[in-house]
Parts: sequence; structure tokens; C-alpha cells
Amino acid sequence: MSAQRLSKKSFQFLPGLFLLGGICFAGAVAAPVPPCKQLIASGNPEYPPFLWRDPADETRLIGANAELMQRLAEEIGTPIVVKFAGPWGRVQEEVRQGRVDLIAGAFFTLPRLEYMDYFQPPIRDTRTVIWTRADKHIEYRKWSDLVPLHGITVINNSFGDAFDGYAKKHLDIYKVASVESALKMLAVGRGEYMIYEEAPGLAYAAKLNIQGLKAASTAISNEDLLLTMSHRSVCNTGEMRGRIAKAMHKLAREKLMDALIAKYIQLWRKQAQ
Repeated sequence: MSAQRLSKKSFQFLPGLFLLGGICFAGAVAAPVPPCKQLIASGNPEYPPFLWRDPADETRLIGANAELMQRLAEEIGTPIVVKFAGPWGRVQEEVRQGRVDLIAGAFFTLPRLEYMDYFQPPIRDTRTVIWTRADKHIEYRKWSDLVPLHGITVINNSFGDAFDGYAKKHLDIYKVASVESALKMLAVGRGEYMIYEEAPGLAYAAKLNIQGLKAASTAISNEDLLLTMSHRSVCNTGEMRGRIAKAMHKLAREKLMDALIAKYIQLWRKQAQ
């Protein structure tokens, strides 16, 4: 083969070689990751004493979990803004899309693992109960006691995978947009029971001045309230997750939440008067 023919044949392959090289090169270089300058946190805005909207600035959330986020920010050296991002269902969608980085308090469920990571240790353990009218004789000891009854709860709430699965198959539960709506419906008899966590339920009943409700002594579930991080957060790196986990362990050892819950129960009661 002559040098001229070899040169021509080599030239015929060059475009393909350059294209292949371009593909490989493009695939090898990752897009620049935006720097993590601050974290946006949110959560259930109807969850006193843990979280609720600040009456002085309704774009913010306040409460025990909000102050915990400020202490966490000090530990990790990155600012955390605790903002109102809509109702609880909307908050979860914002985290799924990566527009909110952290949920300052969520129960563990398998479906939520698809879009966020959980941190240990828990922020707090919580007790979910059955609420009924005091003038109605309803004895609750086990889940099956609820089968013949009509219940109410708040949309997108979870009370643990086990109960959620049982409720989906066996219970008649009407879901409403807010705990205030659920309590008002229960008070006027538009449901025989309400499912909600004990501390927030008590707090909202006091705020609405709803009398004549009682909580069952047997809990539906006892669940850990956990800090979570969106898979799509630009701050979700191994280094940042490590800093947050280390800080959460330190704050748990200090028993910070005991003092914060007592503080914000008093603030909620004062604001509700």
C-alpha cells in the first residue's frame, strides 16, 4: 500500500475517531456542582410544639425543630433557613424536587426513601393516638377496633409503614387538608375518631378552644421523628451528610430537645391565648 493510499484511508477514519474521543471526553467530565452556601429546611407547618408558622413572619417556621436547625447550622458551619413551603403534602413534593434540602421532622416510610435520606439519631420519638369525642363511648385497644368506624386524618400523614398498610386495606379514613379541619369535623360529629400525634393534637385543640375531646390511652404507633435530606439537594454530598450526622449525635447527647419542647409548648400556649 502506498503512502498516499494509507494517508487517505487514515483520514477516512479520523472523523469517527474524533467523534468517539469527544463522546468519551464529555462523559468523563462531570458538570460543575454548585457550592453549598446554605440549606433550606421546612416541615409540617401544623405541628406545634415542633413546627408552626411564625405569626410575625408567615414565610418562616418556628418551634422546637426550627431552633434545633439553628443549633445544627452552628455545628456544621453552614446556614440553615427554616421556611414555610406550604402544607405538609407540598413540603414533601418540594423535597422530592430538591427545592427544599431538609425536612426538620418526618417519620420513616419505605416510599420516602426514593427521594430522601434519613439521619440518625431521631429528633424525637412521638406518640400517635386515636382522638374521640368524650360523649361517645368508643373503646380503642387494637387496630381492628377501628374497622367498623369512620375516621379522619390529615392528607399525606404517615403513622408508620405497618399501620399505614393496615389502614389502607381495612379502615375507612377520610383525609382533610389540615389538623384544624380534622378537629372541627370531629367536634361536630363528622367522624367517629381522628388519628393524629398526641402533642400537636393537644396544642391545636387548645388553640381552637375545642372542648370535650379525649385521646385513647393506647397508642396507634410510636414513631421516631427524623431529620431528612433530599436526594436532589446540591448539598447532599458524603462530606455534608457526615457533618450533619456527627452534629445530630452531639445534640442528642446534650438532650437539647427536652429543653426546646418545654420552651415552645409555653410559647405556643401564649400565642394561642
